[in-house]
Amino acid sequence: MTIAIGCDHAGIELKREILSLLNELRINYIDFGTDTSTSVDYPDFGEKVSDAISSGKIEKGILICGTGIGMSIVANKFPGVRASLCNDLFTAKMSRLHNDANILVMGGRIIGKDLAREIVKTWVSTPFEGDRHCRRLEKIQKIEERLVKNDI
Repeated sequence: MTIAIGCDHAGIELKREILSLLNELRINYIDFGTDTSTSVDYPDFGEKVSDAISSGKIEKGILICGTGIGMSIVANKFPGVRASLCNDLFTAKMSRLHNDANILVMGGRIIGKDLAREIVKTWVSTPFEGDRHCRRLEKIQKIEERLVKNDI
């Protein structure tokens, strides 16, 4: 598995911690930036990661901004992306089990490094349950297809 990862300036410190964890876990990643604490616009980095997931080039992604809200909004504009803002272990687990989330979003100003590490571990190790949840994801996909077809 390869993970696409990106952040804005508010998420840079947490991203560095997560990159260290991914190295420890021997998980490959592609870092889409930013690499500095200089103010940048989160949509630029959210778009890069989300496009990689939406296009199927990469299976999963992680996005980090100050609260995680902005990155979530950007990511969920892309067809096939199921980005989930997770600032606790329960939502990280459930986002994979029930929603097959393919982008984990975290708030760099909301959670600490230790909790973020545990969230990532939980998220990458939790499989999708499938079963009744597939029906729900198919409904989401049909909504996306309808919206794209109508060019709304």
